[in-house]
Amino acid sequence: MYDPTRLAALVAVAEAGSITRAAERLGYTPPALSQQLAKLEREAGAALLVRHHRGTRLTAAGELLVARARRVLDELERARHELASLGGLSGGRLRVGTFMTAGTQLLPPVLSAFRRAHPDVELVVAEYEPPHGVAAVARGETDLALTHTYEPGPVVDPPAGVALEPLMTEELVLVTAPGHALSAGAGRLPRAELAGQPLVSSAPDNANRRQVEAVLAGEGASVAVRCETPGYVLVCALVSAGLGVAVVPEMVARVAVTPLGVRRLDPAGLRRTISVAYRAEEAAPAAETLRALLRGGFGRPS
Repeated sequence: MYDPTRLAALVAVAEAGSITRAAERLGYTPPALSQQLAKLEREAGAALLVRHHRGTRLTAAGELLVARARRVLDELERARHELASLGGLSGGRLRVGTFMTAGTQLLPPVLSAFRRAHPDVELVVAEYEPPHGVAAVARGETDLALTHTYEPGPVVDPPAGVALEPLMTEELVLVTAPGHALSAGAGRLPRAELAGQPLVSSAPDNANRRQVEAVLAGEGASVAVRCETPGYVLVCALVSAGLGVAVVPEMVARVAVTPLGVRRLDPAGLRRTISVAYRAEEAAPAAETLRALLRGGFGRPS
């Protein structure tokens, strides 16, 4: 049986004329969308697309499957709309809090899937630097919020009535200027080799980051540049310019807009866990549905 998500990907490519444009429409990266299409071709047992310098075109098998896929997706959309009406998802507003990295890299495909299934629900997205999103959920300002914690870091219980559901955990990695001596080599870098290295940090008031920096200080690294901003964009830019090294979540390093050297550390005890905060005793259909999509969506390759 064909996966409806992959059928929708094929239809999007047929309509957009290229994998890149279809990926932008669906909220995927082009490599992730290509993987979905490759799996669909294996399921179909035939080539469905031909790539050329201006984009893609459908093969005969692709044309046939797209025609059938549109009918299947239309029926599924009707079913979703009817079920949404029964479940209270035919209108209303869903307020979602997020922090920058998750909001730009992880949340858009999930919200896109939610919107396709429930087009009548108004989405409101607000940015909260952790842990402020958790407090916003407790105050009723937002229905759920993405947040994060670091390891090592303090264990802080959420406010009364708020629960945290972990979605994914990622390593913290070393980032350096391109060509830096510490970025050479494919294996893990012993943390002891950070001794004497100037550190670029964004943790003036963040208890989680302070604990991470305490570990790095124990290895001999000391803060040379302190950014009075919680975001990692400026940190990575300063590192890229050679003002020091930094330890950042792997996702941050992967999507940095400035060139960086990246190296995993040994031992691998520095981590960041991304969770969703929600009001535990309020099972609003829209919030519950989005939580289910977050559970599945955060496991999808980006």
